[in-house]
Amino acid sequence: MEERVKTAWLPITPRGVAAFARAKAGRLWLVQFIVALAAAALIGWFVDAAWFSVMRAAIHQFPVDGGIRFQHLNWPDESPHLLAEGHFLAFSVDEDNTGAVRSPAHVQVEFGDNRVRFHSLLGYREQKYPQGWIPFNRTKLEPVWDAWQPMLVAGVVLSVVIGLFISWTLLASIYFVPVWLVGFFTNRDLNLRASWKLAGAALMPGALFLMATIFVYSLGLLDVVQLMAGFVLHVVIGWVYFFTAPFFLPKESASAKAGKNPFVSEKKS
Repeated sequence: MEERVKTAWLPITPRGVAAFARAKAGRLWLVQFIVALAAAALIGWFVDAAWFSVMRAAIHQFPVDGGIRFQHLNWPDESPHLLAEGHFLAFSVDEDNTGAVRSPAHVQVEFGDNRVRFHSLLGYREQKYPQGWIPFNRTKLEPVWDAWQPMLVAGVVLSVVIGLFISWTLLASIYFVPVWLVGFFTNRDLNLRASWKLAGAALMPGALFLMATIFVYSLGLLDVVQLMAGFVLHVVIGWVYFFTAPFFLPKESASAKAGKNPFVSEKKS
């Protein structure tokens, strides 16, 4: 394999991932931030378009006056009744839980007389309403939802960015050991710190693949099972890069390897 290491910028190919072993950590963090921001924007858009918009449409179908009192739904309109439906999420009212309204959406929330049911491909679970009074009308809920929806989307975006950074840091701190072992046994110029940076960069191709999978799922071209398969495959992609990228690093001489401390960083590019 070619042993010339290029400037680190695009962690897409094994050679591009290997380049981050010789780059400054700031370069890796910058690329990770860009990928995390793109992933957060995609998920924020998907949640807003596929979930939150359906929630608002369902609230708009609530009665002008109604609520849940003493674990009992006060529903003045007809039942069963489909409130709102999308490809991924649906809301319905079925006071007697007859099952007369079934949506092909991936998740359906069904409000019964004294409990709410959540239907999905995995079956359903139900939860009794809490004690006290809960507003179940558009007069009170619509303005509250309109005020909170943008903040909820922003919270989703921020949570994704922070969550990805934390998970990538933890995973790199686990996977850098096998990365270093591959470099050690193949006689590559790779110390522990460089292995950590390479491991962090090797997570990016899988993340980009998962983003593409989520985007295709958002178009309705994949079901939940295929989405889960994409999640598993993005982990496998990371493993492939962990074990192939070190081969694109230069070899080191036997004398240099014998006297080298693996904890000492190389000269940054």
